[in-house]
Amino acid sequence: MRSLKLKYVILIIALVIFIDQALKIWIKTSYSEGPVMHLLGISWFRLHFIENPGMAWGWKFGNETGKMILTLFRLAAVIFGTWYLGRLVKQNHSRGFIICASLIYAGALGNLIDSMFYGMIFDKGLHYDAAIHDYVRYTGVAKFTTPGYSSFLHGSVVDMLYFPMIHGHFPSWIPKIGGQEFEFFSPIFNIADASISGGVIALLVFQKRFFRKPVTETHTTVETSTQVNDEMQIS
Repeated sequence: MRSLKLKYVILIIALVIFIDQALKIWIKTSYSEGPVMHLLGISWFRLHFIENPGMAWGWKFGNETGKMILTLFRLAAVIFGTWYLGRLVKQNHSRGFIICASLIYAGALGNLIDSMFYGMIFDKGLHYDAAIHDYVRYTGVAKFTTPGYSSFLHGSVVDMLYFPMIHGHFPSWIPKIGGQEFEFFSPIFNIADASISGGVIALLVFQKRFFRKPVTETHTTVETSTQVNDEMQIS
């Protein structure tokens, strides 16, 4: 079973973080929230810039308190993940398992960077308004500045990948939702989200291969009571 050296783990994580952050910063400092462009001339392959205060794939986690809890949970997960990845490498776990763990770790770290620092370094961003007990969006294009639109741990996550491949209506015979519009695939996400999901899916699909125990050869020793001396000849 071939393992993966620590330097390659660091390379995978650094590559995911670089691509994720470069795309987020470019989108945030170049466009206002909303549709950006179609990619490769494909109608469902789009960049659509939004920000969200919560979990991966644009899901929310309560109010500002929930967001703080989520950010602290991400921070704890990243700290634990740093130790765990080092342990996997030292224990020579399978290469595929370590790659998947590295992707999940990199994705968590990518979104954690947004939550921790974006509120401090950008002048505009999705932020919580205590007066209306809800998040408020903004207009215009953000730029680097200090102080920012929020504080440490209160930044919003930048999403931009949008792949609405199928758009239509549910059949009328389906109870309650018949005739309503549906869209597949509707979530707007980022590279960090994709990295987490890709790592988790690969773990589920290839778990038998990743966690297969190596087969070790066993040798049976046969004991005999026959005495051996220098006068015995082997024919």
